[in-house]
Amino acid sequence: MTTYIAEYKTTHKIIQIQEHSCFIWQQEGGEIDMEMLTGKIVRESSVHFFSLIAGKNYLVSTEDISVDVIKTEPFKG
Repeated sequence: MTTYIAEYKTTHKIIQIQEHSCFIWQQEGGEIDMEMLTGKIVRESSVHFFSLIAGKNYLVSTEDISVDVIKTEPFKG
C-alpha cells in the first residue's frame, strides 16, 4: 500500500462556499484511481464540511458536490 496526499477544491450546487483542503489516503501503488479518490473526498470530507456550513435544517446530497483535484503525490509524512 502507498500513502498519497491530494490538494483539492470542492463546490456545492447550492451552498455558495468552496472547500479548499488536502486529503490523505492509501491505495495499491501505481496509477492513482481518480474516481475512487473523488468519491472518498466527497464521502469522507466534503459532505461533512457542507453539512457543517449549512446547518441541520438542510440535507446535503453527495450528488450536489463536485471535486477538482489540483495535485496529488506520494505522502512523505
